[in-house]
Amino acid sequence: MEEVGRTLMLIKPDGVKRGLIGKIIQRIEQKGLKIIEIKVMSVDERTAGRLYAEHVHKQFFSSLVEYIMSGPVVAMVLEGKNVISVVRDMVGATDPSKAIKGTIRGDFASSLTQNTVHASDSLQSAKREISIFFDESKFIE
Repeated sequence: MEEVGRTLMLIKPDGVKRGLIGKIIQRIEQKGLKIIEIKVMSVDERTAGRLYAEHVHKQFFSSLVEYIMSGPVVAMVLEGKNVISVVRDMVGATDPSKAIKGTIRGDFASSLTQNTVHASDSLQSAKREISIFFDESKFIE
């Protein structure tokens, strides 16, 4: 059964800097997903730490935090049927060298760190991550 849900997607600093916002949004809309909230913002250290909390004890944690703080990001809440799996398929593998052509990372990402987008990996993560960037009580229905 198809379930309507929500997820967070971030266009990371490399995607913003390279002018990929429109191309990524076009893919989202062509896939039939609805953008219910969107904003351009800078990510501070506290927010970055909350976003990547599950990686805090990993060797690459500090480079993740540094990178997401290195320039503006576009934060979006996406809504649609089977949104997590649809978005994860659209985004492609975290490692762009393993991402299939036609996915966002397969077409645009340049490295494991600068992989253009972040997308929640589960409904539970999505709920937590959305709350880091947005106040759900202010969503336009």
